[in-house]
Amino acid sequence: MIDWEFLLGIAKRLAEIGSRNGEILPIFKVEPFKHYFEKDGTIKYDELDEYDGKFTRREILARYLLVNVVLDQGPDMIGVRELLKNVTTSLYRQEIRIFHRPLDFFKELGISIDEILSKHESIKEIRAEDWAKENKSSPSKYNLFFAQSTRGIISTRQVLGYVVHRWGVPLCVPLLLEKDLESEQKISSQPLIDYLESYRSAEIMAQQLKKSERYGLGDAIGDKACHLFAKLYVSIFKLVKHKIGDNGWTDFSYEVPFDSNAGRVLFRTGFLLELASLADYESWKVIQKGEGKGGTDYIRVTNIREKKATKISYKSEIFEEYLYVVHEFLKMGRPRTVKIQRIPNLLIYKLHQMGHKFSVADFDDGLMYIGTNYCYNHGEPGCEDCPLNDICRGYNENKKLIQKYRT
Repeated sequence: MIDWEFLLGIAKRLAEIGSRNGEILPIFKVEPFKHYFEKDGTIKYDELDEYDGKFTRREILARYLLVNVVLDQGPDMIGVRELLKNVTTSLYRQEIRIFHRPLDFFKELGISIDEILSKHESIKEIRAEDWAKENKSSPSKYNLFFAQSTRGIISTRQVLGYVVHRWGVPLCVPLLLEKDLESEQKISSQPLIDYLESYRSAEIMAQQLKKSERYGLGDAIGDKACHLFAKLYVSIFKLVKHKIGDNGWTDFSYEVPFDSNAGRVLFRTGFLLELASLADYESWKVIQKGEGKGGTDYIRVTNIREKKATKISYKSEIFEEYLYVVHEFLKMGRPRTVKIQRIPNLLIYKLHQMGHKFSVADFDDGLMYIGTNYCYNHGEPGCEDCPLNDICRGYNENKKLIQKYRT
């Protein structure tokens, strides 16, 4: 029998932590967009649909978020966000307005690459030491340029490929949308917004960011980044325009953007093992024995996607609640099995019914906070001070969950 009280307890604690400690992407510090925000960093929502050039502020912010989530797949979230902020500011000072005129990025590709290289070096000087300490690595290995491999995200020295693939591809989405409208002799002040909200739910939109035949980013973006975009668009910056009151665009209408922090925290606490067995995770290659640092077992978080919660029977009462959440909020039809990555949506929904107004974003922010401040990716995490230590099974019952596994 699944211990639903334990799962709800973990979800509630993470959501509480996330609601207090969630980090908002500091776009208000990006010089060209400062006038979109109040002095305290909150968006001037009553001015979101005012024009800035040909497009609304809402549209420009959505374009920035799309590039941000693609870059945010890299090894240092703080450094990546600083890189995008600094490069954007510098390019705009040179009238290379990449979010208002995406073609500018390619017309001035030499300048774009030079700015990315120079800003990267400046950030490396500031961030490398702290990053190395956090990751038990060497400052010389600090590198925000990355590519996709069979083992996930890896560093690359090929700057041209990185720039065109990671910066260029997401900038091409609004550019292609504009071109398609022109071919139909149409004009829109928010082509990206119109496209995003043409889907029935934030979850479907997140999936189509990657998979759409014409506008999908393909391997330039991962599932985690797609769902991070949904989180930022719906819950953090609240840019949703037409879908207010539509269940498909609520705070639990998209899946948690599972990353290494999420996988590590959910595995070590025992959360994931409540849904499927260790043998299941090993057979799915979610757990890869001996493939982690120092001969530990590697948690390949991305392999959790689409996997069945084998401990949940379709005959159980909870299955009916799961069906309701998936059908009503994710708009994904009526599934025959329970997918592990959608259990947080069910738990947040159940907490909502109990009067706790949490979002999937709160749950994810809690995972991020614990993963980056306590549940480090090595054998000596900060368990003694961790806010989850009273309910964490790795800390209280099975130390191997902490010592034996890495992400």
